Amino acid sequence: MNRSLPLILTLDTHGVPHRWITWQQAVWYYAKERVAWEMGREAFTVWGGRSHLTGERSSITSNSIIAIKGKALAFKGFNSVPPLNNRELFHRDKYICGFCSGHFSHYKLTCDHIMPMSRGGRDTWMNVVTACRACNQKKGSRTPEEAHMQLIYAPYVPNRAEFLILANRRILADQMEFLKQHVSANSRLHTVS
Repeated sequence: MNRSLPLILTLDTHGVPHRWITWQQAVWYYAKERVAWEMGREAFTVWGGRSHLTGERSSITSNSIIAIKGKALAFKGFNSVPPLNNRELFHRDKYICGFCSGHFSHYKLTCDHIMPMSRGGRDTWMNVVTACRACNQKKGSRTPEEAHMQLIYAPYVPNRAEFLILANRRILADQMEFLKQHVSANSRLHTVS
Protein backbone atom coordinates (compact mmCIF):
# COMPACT_ATOMS: atom_id res chain seq x y z
CA MET A 1 0.00 0.00 0.00
CA ASN A 2 1.00 3.56 -0.59
CA ARG A 3 2.13 5.76 2.34
CA SER A 4 0.40 8.72 0.69
CA LEU A 5 -3.05 7.41 1.53
CA PRO A 6 -5.08 9.89 3.57
CA LEU A 7 -5.71 9.51 7.27
CA ILE A 8 -9.20 8.30 8.16
CA LEU A 9 -11.32 10.36 10.55
CA THR A 10 -12.92 8.25 13.28
CA LEU A 11 -16.06 9.18 15.17
CA ASP A 12 -17.91 7.60 18.05
CA THR A 13 -21.31 6.08 17.24
CA HIS A 14 -22.99 9.41 18.09
CA GLY A 15 -20.99 11.18 15.36
CA VAL A 16 -18.54 12.97 17.66
CA PRO A 17 -15.06 13.33 16.09
CA HIS A 18 -12.43 11.26 17.86
CA ARG A 19 -9.05 10.92 16.11
CA TRP A 20 -7.12 10.28 12.89
CA ILE A 21 -6.08 6.72 12.07
CA THR A 22 -3.91 5.18 9.37
CA TRP A 23 -5.24 2.98 6.58
CA GLN A 24 -3.85 -0.08 8.44
CA GLN A 25 -5.87 0.79 11.56
CA ALA A 26 -8.98 1.38 9.44
CA VAL A 27 -8.57 -2.05 7.82
CA TRP A 28 -8.31 -3.61 11.30
CA TYR A 29 -11.59 -1.94 12.39
CA TYR A 30 -13.35 -3.17 9.23
CA ALA A 31 -11.92 -6.69 9.56
CA LYS A 32 -13.01 -6.90 13.21
CA GLU A 33 -16.47 -5.57 12.25
CA ARG A 34 -16.06 -2.59 14.57
CA VAL A 35 -17.24 -0.01 11.99
CA ALA A 36 -20.77 1.04 12.98
CA TRP A 37 -21.37 3.30 9.99
CA GLU A 38 -19.45 5.37 7.49
CA MET A 39 -19.74 8.58 5.53
CA GLY A 40 -17.71 10.67 3.14
CA ARG A 41 -16.17 9.39 -0.01
CA GLU A 42 -14.26 6.15 -0.53
CA ALA A 43 -10.69 6.71 0.63
CA PHE A 44 -9.02 3.45 -0.43
CA THR A 45 -9.45 -0.25 -1.17
CA VAL A 46 -7.10 -2.96 0.09
CA TRP A 47 -7.01 -6.20 -1.89
CA GLY A 48 -6.40 -9.60 -0.28
CA GLY A 49 -6.07 -13.14 -1.55
CA ARG A 50 -8.39 -15.23 -3.72
CA SER A 51 -10.95 -17.73 -2.45
CA HIS A 52 -10.17 -21.33 -3.44
CA LEU A 53 -13.91 -22.03 -3.74
CA THR A 54 -15.10 -19.03 -5.74
CA GLY A 55 -11.92 -17.55 -7.17
CA GLU A 56 -13.05 -14.12 -5.96
CA ARG A 57 -10.48 -11.78 -4.50
CA SER A 58 -11.21 -10.35 -1.05
CA SER A 59 -11.10 -6.61 -0.44
CA ILE A 60 -11.80 -3.99 2.19
CA THR A 61 -12.88 -0.50 1.14
CA SER A 62 -12.80 2.33 3.65
CA ASN A 63 -14.61 5.61 3.54
CA SER A 64 -12.86 8.78 4.69
CA ILE A 65 -15.02 9.04 7.85
CA ILE A 66 -15.96 6.00 9.95
CA ALA A 67 -17.83 5.57 13.24
CA ILE A 68 -16.29 3.01 15.56
CA LYS A 69 -18.35 0.72 17.82
CA GLY A 70 -17.43 0.15 21.43
CA LYS A 71 -16.54 1.87 24.65
CA ALA A 72 -12.93 2.60 23.68
CA LEU A 73 -13.94 5.97 22.24
CA ALA A 74 -16.33 6.97 25.01
CA PHE A 75 -13.68 8.02 27.54
CA LYS A 76 -12.39 10.86 25.37
CA GLY A 77 -14.99 13.57 25.59
CA PHE A 78 -15.59 16.03 22.79
CA ASN A 79 -14.82 18.91 25.14
CA SER A 80 -11.55 17.44 26.41
CA VAL A 81 -8.64 19.87 26.16
CA PRO A 82 -6.30 18.93 23.30
CA PRO A 83 -2.56 18.77 23.99
CA LEU A 84 -0.67 22.04 23.53
CA ASN A 85 2.39 22.23 21.30
CA ASN A 86 3.92 24.86 19.05
CA ARG A 87 2.69 23.36 15.78
CA GLU A 88 -0.98 23.45 16.80
CA LEU A 89 -0.56 26.81 18.58
CA PHE A 90 0.87 28.42 15.43
CA HIS A 91 -1.96 26.89 13.39
CA ARG A 92 -4.55 28.14 15.90
CA ASP A 93 -3.12 31.67 15.63
CA LYS A 94 -2.66 31.40 11.84
CA TYR A 95 1.09 32.13 12.07
CA ILE A 96 0.33 35.69 13.18
CA CYS A 97 2.27 37.32 16.01
CA GLY A 98 -0.11 38.21 18.83
CA PHE A 99 1.68 41.53 19.40
CA CYS A 100 2.84 43.06 16.09
CA SER A 101 0.31 41.21 13.85
CA GLY A 102 3.07 40.15 11.46
CA HIS A 103 2.71 36.90 9.53
CA PHE A 104 5.80 34.69 9.93
CA SER A 105 7.12 31.24 9.03
CA HIS A 106 7.25 28.52 11.66
CA TYR A 107 10.99 29.12 12.17
CA LYS A 108 10.54 32.77 13.13
CA LEU A 109 7.82 32.13 15.73
CA THR A 110 7.79 31.25 19.40
CA CYS A 111 5.23 30.44 22.05
CA ASP A 112 4.77 33.42 24.37
CA HIS A 113 3.30 32.93 27.84
CA ILE A 114 1.04 35.89 28.60
CA MET A 115 1.73 35.46 32.31
CA PRO A 116 5.37 34.31 32.21
CA MET A 117 6.06 30.88 33.64
CA SER A 118 8.82 32.42 35.75
CA ARG A 119 6.06 34.36 37.51
CA GLY A 120 3.63 31.50 38.03
CA GLY A 121 2.03 31.38 34.59
CA ARG A 122 1.06 28.00 33.25
CA ASP A 123 1.62 26.25 29.95
CA THR A 124 -2.06 26.23 28.90
CA TRP A 125 -3.98 27.25 25.76
CA MET A 126 -5.45 30.27 27.60
CA ASN A 127 -2.02 31.57 28.65
CA VAL A 128 -0.18 31.35 25.32
CA VAL A 129 -0.13 33.18 22.02
CA THR A 130 2.05 32.96 18.97
CA ALA A 131 4.80 35.61 18.96
CA CYS A 132 7.59 36.50 16.59
CA ARG A 133 11.05 36.20 18.13
CA ALA A 134 11.52 39.99 18.27
CA CYS A 135 8.26 40.57 20.17
CA ASN A 136 8.90 37.64 22.49
CA GLN A 137 12.35 39.01 23.32
CA LYS A 138 10.99 42.55 23.80
CA LYS A 139 8.29 41.30 26.18
CA GLY A 140 10.72 39.11 28.10
CA SER A 141 9.51 37.92 31.50
CA ARG A 142 6.91 40.68 31.83
CA THR A 143 3.18 40.70 31.27
CA PRO A 144 1.96 42.47 28.11
CA GLU A 145 0.79 45.41 30.27
CA GLU A 146 4.18 45.74 31.96
CA ALA A 147 5.93 45.61 28.57
CA HIS A 148 3.43 48.15 27.11
CA MET A 149 2.51 45.62 24.41
CA GLN A 150 -1.11 45.12 23.36
CA LEU A 151 -2.40 41.66 22.44
CA ILE A 152 -4.18 41.83 19.07
CA TYR A 153 -6.22 38.67 19.68
CA ALA A 154 -7.37 36.65 22.65
CA PRO A 155 -6.18 33.10 23.29
CA TYR A 156 -8.75 30.30 23.36
CA VAL A 157 -8.88 26.54 23.82
CA PRO A 158 -9.58 24.71 20.55
CA ASN A 159 -12.28 22.04 20.78
CA ARG A 160 -11.72 18.46 19.63
CA ALA A 161 -12.83 19.10 16.03
CA GLU A 162 -10.58 22.14 15.70
CA PHE A 163 -7.67 20.21 17.17
CA LEU A 164 -8.20 17.46 14.60
CA ILE A 165 -8.09 20.08 11.84
CA LEU A 166 -4.90 21.56 13.30
CA ALA A 167 -3.28 18.14 13.68
CA ASN A 168 -3.63 16.90 10.08
CA ARG A 169 -2.02 18.65 7.13
CA ARG A 170 -3.73 16.50 4.48
CA ILE A 171 -7.42 16.66 5.30
CA LEU A 172 -9.80 15.57 2.55
CA ALA A 173 -12.54 18.03 1.57
CA ASP A 174 -15.35 15.89 2.97
CA GLN A 175 -13.48 15.47 6.27
CA MET A 176 -12.91 19.23 6.52
CA GLU A 177 -16.57 19.94 5.78
CA PHE A 178 -17.63 17.52 8.54
CA LEU A 179 -15.16 18.88 11.12
CA LYS A 180 -15.94 22.55 10.43
CA GLN A 181 -19.56 21.86 11.46
CA HIS A 182 -18.22 21.08 14.94
CA VAL A 183 -15.87 24.08 15.28
CA SER A 184 -16.85 26.93 17.59
CA ALA A 185 -18.10 30.10 15.89
CA ASN A 186 -15.30 31.97 17.70
CA SER A 187 -12.56 29.92 16.08
CA ARG A 188 -10.04 31.57 13.78
CA LEU A 189 -10.36 28.47 11.59
CA HIS A 190 -13.57 29.86 10.09
CA THR A 191 -11.35 32.18 8.06
CA VAL A 192 -9.36 29.25 6.60
CA SER A 193 -9.80 28.97 2.84
